[in-house]
Amino acid sequence: MARTFAQLPGFDIGVRIGKGAAAVIYKATDRSGRTVAIKHVVRRGPEDDRFIAQAENEYDVARRVEHPALRRCLDLVRVRRWLKTAELFLVMEFIDGEKLDERYPTRVRDGLGEVVGIFSRVAEGLHALHRMGFVHADIKPNNILLGRDGALKIIDFGQSCPIGYRKERVQGTADFIAPEQVRREPIDPRTDVFNLGATMYRILTGMAFKTSIPVSVVAGVGTRKIELESRRGAEPPHELNPAVPLPLSRLVMECCENDKDNRPWDMLKVVSRLDTVLHWLQREADNPAAERPPA
Repeated sequence: MARTFAQLPGFDIGVRIGKGAAAVIYKATDRSGRTVAIKHVVRRGPEDDRFIAQAENEYDVARRVEHPALRRCLDLVRVRRWLKTAELFLVMEFIDGEKLDERYPTRVRDGLGEVVGIFSRVAEGLHALHRMGFVHADIKPNNILLGRDGALKIIDFGQSCPIGYRKERVQGTADFIAPEQVRREPIDPRTDVFNLGATMYRILTGMAFKTSIPVSVVAGVGTRKIELESRRGAEPPHELNPAVPLPLSRLVMECCENDKDNRPWDMLKVVSRLDTVLHWLQREADNPAAERPPA
């Protein structure tokens, strides 16, 4: 990987390890020898102001977190020119690993127990975030990092917001966005439940969940567009992947309910049901003749 031309006093900035819409992420070392990740955002014009704001928001949320499944932000450095932020450096925990969709690029057949364990740990991390009063609002496979040492980190809090917040514009990722995000309604923990459900659907089936949004408008989300029409009939995961137990399939579909009142009302409910499936999968591995759990 190529080295960077970015410079930040007190850090030896090395290779590039990631790239976003307006940000580049580098591996770096501070004066104490600690390895960190640094997100570098450059303002080239007014269109980049929202990326600066997202990085500032990420720092504001992630500097407070203490849960092992939530990546912390350690420092924020602004470079100002003419009273405006021209560059921004966000110093974060470094995770040596890969994203969830890099480890599981196609639907999961073998190792389902490991995957369900990952889903449960993500849900636990999100519950901790909700207890802090925030919603992540952009859970998707490439915002879940799996460390080579077994660590798991939820990353990118740029779109996070307080529980009950109503955003001025549509924010999210097309294949994982919840209906209330598209409608710009108040966001709460059940929004993350939907995002996680759509993430589980993608990993288990290799396909995007067909969102059911009964509104006939078009909204821009990132560089893509979502047609907000009534798109019903998403096939349950167990019909697309026979390895998926029925209780897991039903949980995923309930998480992705269009009406958030029909979803599990908090992440602890999701964790409990995932752990039930995980325990059965572990028993099945020890005893292949074991009966599948009741639906």
